[in-house]
Amino acid sequence: MSAAAATGLALLALRPGPPSSITVVTAARDLPGGSALRPADLRTVALPAALVPDGALRTPVTGRWLAGPVRRGEPLTDARLMSPGLLRGLAPGTVATPVRIADAAAVRLLRAGDRIDVLATPSADPLTTGGGHGAPWARLVASGVTVIAVPRGPNAASTDQGALVVVATSTTQASALVAVSARSRLSVTIVG
Repeated sequence: MSAAAATGLALLALRPGPPSSITVVTAARDLPGGSALRPADLRTVALPAALVPDGALRTPVTGRWLAGPVRRGEPLTDARLMSPGLLRGLAPGTVATPVRIADAAAVRLLRAGDRIDVLATPSADPLTTGGGHGAPWARLVASGVTVIAVPRGPNAASTDQGALVVVATSTTQASALVAVSARSRLSVTIVG
């Protein structure tokens, strides 16, 4: 009997230990693509190290957006999350609004982080410039908006169509900019 006990103990001593595990974040339920992660959407589980995918999240992240749908229990990876994008660090409800400014040279002066006023001057249509009498008016469309991107490169600006700048706006400001840009030339002033 003591030989059998010794053999059993020896086998237990030689048996490999439990596989190492890693704590990862998984979806607590099926999640649709494009949704923002909330605490209730996530849970942490320990998985065998060999089953942990590359880029697996180790701690819950909330407020980030899913690039595609995720099934309940699926480990979340960095590839499943949208990049922070242009609006990183800005207030909730802020939108990125691309605006074509008539003067491409003025746009070359701008850098991300600059604050600008966007002004509209009507196109050369006599009906919008007071029937051809007097100078066309200029109207402030968005005040103190922050530049978040200025596309650069050979195709970013054209002298006849102006140049693109992306500004952080409210949805109301974005609507006003889109509406006025269809019938007006936009210009900017840099503000402090």
